[in-house]
Amino acid sequence: MSEQRFIYDLSDGDATMRNLLGGKGAGVAEMARVGVPVPDAFTVTTTACVAAMENNGTWPDGLKEQIKEGLVRLEERTGKKLGASQNPLLVSVRSGAVHSMPGMMDTILNLGMSDDSARAMAEETGNARFAWDCYRRFIQMYGEVVEGVPGHAYEDALAQMKSDRGVEQDTDLDADDLKELVATFKEISSEHLGGDWTNDPREQLDRAIDAVFRSWGNPRAEVYRRANNISAKLGTAVNIMQMVFGNGGDTSGTGVCFTRNPSTGEKALYGEFLVNAQGEDVVAGIRTPRPLEEMEEILPEAYHQLVDTMHKMEDHYKDMQDMEFTIENGKLFLLQTRNGKRTAAAALKVASDLVDEGVLDKHQALLRVEPSQLDQLLHPAIDPKHGRRSIAKGLPASPGAAVGEVVFDADTAAERGAKGEPVVLVRFETTPDDIHGIIVAQGILTAHGGMTSHAAVVARGMGKPCVAGAQGIRIDPKGKTLTIGDHVFKEGDTITLDGTTGNVYGEALELVPPQINADFRRMVAWADEVRALGVRANADNFEDATKARELGAEGIGLCRTEHMFMAADRLPAVRKMILADSPEERAAALEEILPMQQSDFEGVFTAMKGLPVTVRLLDPPLHEFLPDLTEQSLKVQKLELEGGDAQELGAARATLAQVRRLHELNPMLGTRGCRLAMLYPEIPEMQTRAIVRAALAVLEREGETAEIEIMIPLVALTEELKVQRGIVEKTMADELKTSGKTLDVTIGTMIELPRAALLADQIAEYADFFSFGTNDLTQTTIGISRDDAENGFLTNYVVDHVLERNPFESIDVEGVGQLVRMGVERGRSRKPKLKTGVCGEHGGDPDSIEFFHSVGLNYVSCSPFRVPIARFAAARAVLNERRN
Repeated sequence: MSEQRFIYDLSDGDATMRNLLGGKGAGVAEMARVGVPVPDAFTVTTTACVAAMENNGTWPDGLKEQIKEGLVRLEERTGKKLGASQNPLLVSVRSGAVHSMPGMMDTILNLGMSDDSARAMAEETGNARFAWDCYRRFIQMYGEVVEGVPGHAYEDALAQMKSDRGVEQDTDLDADDLKELVATFKEISSEHLGGDWTNDPREQLDRAIDAVFRSWGNPRAEVYRRANNISAKLGTAVNIMQMVFGNGGDTSGTGVCFTRNPSTGEKALYGEFLVNAQGEDVVAGIRTPRPLEEMEEILPEAYHQLVDTMHKMEDHYKDMQDMEFTIENGKLFLLQTRNGKRTAAAALKVASDLVDEGVLDKHQALLRVEPSQLDQLLHPAIDPKHGRRSIAKGLPASPGAAVGEVVFDADTAAERGAKGEPVVLVRFETTPDDIHGIIVAQGILTAHGGMTSHAAVVARGMGKPCVAGAQGIRIDPKGKTLTIGDHVFKEGDTITLDGTTGNVYGEALELVPPQINADFRRMVAWADEVRALGVRANADNFEDATKARELGAEGIGLCRTEHMFMAADRLPAVRKMILADSPEERAAALEEILPMQQSDFEGVFTAMKGLPVTVRLLDPPLHEFLPDLTEQSLKVQKLELEGGDAQELGAARATLAQVRRLHELNPMLGTRGCRLAMLYPEIPEMQTRAIVRAALAVLEREGETAEIEIMIPLVALTEELKVQRGIVEKTMADELKTSGKTLDVTIGTMIELPRAALLADQIAEYADFFSFGTNDLTQTTIGISRDDAENGFLTNYVVDHVLERNPFESIDVEGVGQLVRMGVERGRSRKPKLKTGVCGEHGGDPDSIEFFHSVGLNYVSCSPFRVPIARFAAARAVLNERRN
């Protein structure tokens, strides 16, 4: 049996090998294949990382030898040797996951630097400053990233050196200064390592590769994967690339560029660069970069070659590219190309424009936009009429508005954000270590960095507002203060960010509803041409129903009548119904509620006239409408001790008795849904009357009403549905006979219990439609309480990969999903044209929608603001099915 291959030279790869070589490795190989100038390299595959992870970090057999052989081949091709005292080879070590991962390990540059190679480089280039600058950078990167030396230890020494020399910039230090700094950095490293700093570049290379493997499992990478639904089983590749140097003087430089504006999608060159710098200086925000346009004056030949290459790569990939480049003594090298992260607005514009330019067709364009990105455009923005003056201005790095309380570290942001508190993360600049705080923050404000800094790129990808490189702000992370002019903000004070303009405001500004632009409407309209699934909304009142229709909902898939019972002005009548001692008293109480319900239904039916509305009859247990058992007990006890009014005490005792009588240890599996209606048939009778009367009233007033569908909840037994259908049909017949009018109403059920799915063929005999209530179906299938699980073990299950996703956020395809599939198949075996839909929260989740499409549902239903997302996701499901 041949040894597994873990190493690929640059010439062995191409863009199709992304899963093996990672996005970065495949991208560089593809650039080399099409003739773009890139440094020579070899890649350690993702399979090597996976094998090491599966063996508790131990490398697979043959990997170390293959790395050595790959290095020898690289040395032969370049004519240089790692660690040599003459003509030394230096390499960079970069992580390269299949998907771009901000949480992965920082790049290590200049690996191979030693005292000998530094002296050799100084002699060969005639630039001693350059050689020692490379050396001090390597020690700092390697020490911090691989060996875990605290970054501030190096930064403090660098700051002290600049202070002693009376200079502000790193570039102001001369060769002797940097040589001294190298010695200081070695001492710092040895002190933290508890031994001498090693100068063996082969050992350093192996340890750097191992550090990349380990970084795949670090907390910040885990956080990012969970937030973006990236499988932990993919692993990361490692790219070992010959160094090219942007820090060799005024004819050298480095930068990041996009072929289109990643914030707006505008077709214009976009990027930043630095002269006499290495790549990390740009993305880490250590120095403020310059706009790409200025490069034409400083390095014109390299600039024009870069522009030509940018156009070439966008034409090749047929998408906006994010590229990193280095100029070494006037010669251009490309270090990376990938499909650029962009805001949702930019994603829509780029895709739409590429169709107009004849690069893509409409179906290809739909596949270029992730459905979840649309959510970014459905959030509020700052009211343009606010009339307030900004107190600071930075770069508009990621559009949108953020209002929140200032916090100065990612841990605090993560802790408070997890509680639902709005926070704005304020940092000098962000790093991959801040990812868990960025995910939950409303927005990010940084004092340093540009439009391509870490904060900017990550925020744009997540759809979060970001103001970067804000001038004149002073941050004291230890004292936890933000000073802007005369304003001093402490942790917990509120500010507002406008990521579209770069303005910062020292107060909470009012936000206005989102504005859906032409590109949004155009792309979703294309989606409507493709999708097979209908898209409805969950809505319980006129306002929500109106918004849902405005956003393209084709009806209401779930109108929850219990929400109508909860209003404060209705609770007295509801409680009177619950506390009734006889059917007559209960019926009298229900007569009070009936006109209120009818009024609510009229609003919903008016908003949705001409479209279907599925009304779910009362579902929750009655105790939800009564006081808490403990609170009511204390109230009675207090009245008894204080000798309160006898009538008040009697009423309180009666209420307590009813609460006790209705109290259940597990109410969500107790007397609710159709079980409640079986005990109190007066309730479905009243609700049916309210529905029919409302529909007829709207028909008379508007000339058209909604298509009424009455849904009976929580059915487990065929007899339950048979009895409840009979109650609804008899009540409808009575109402229509009295009114002398006709009305088409269908009656169906909500499939939310495993037994109902298993016996769906029997249930279907008495149902005109099924709607899968996947929230409860998930609880009853897996046997967990959602509230208890999400507040308890479920987070750990996801973190520890016992579950890849929270099953309440995305459908458990293997378990709950199979019951949905079974329910559809068995239901249609009895009634081939049985209409089926889903009304749980999964109806708005793009991944779940793809599954529901495969099952053959007729529609999904979700919250109003997720309707465009569902429309888009339904189209993608069709296109992915065709592609696969």
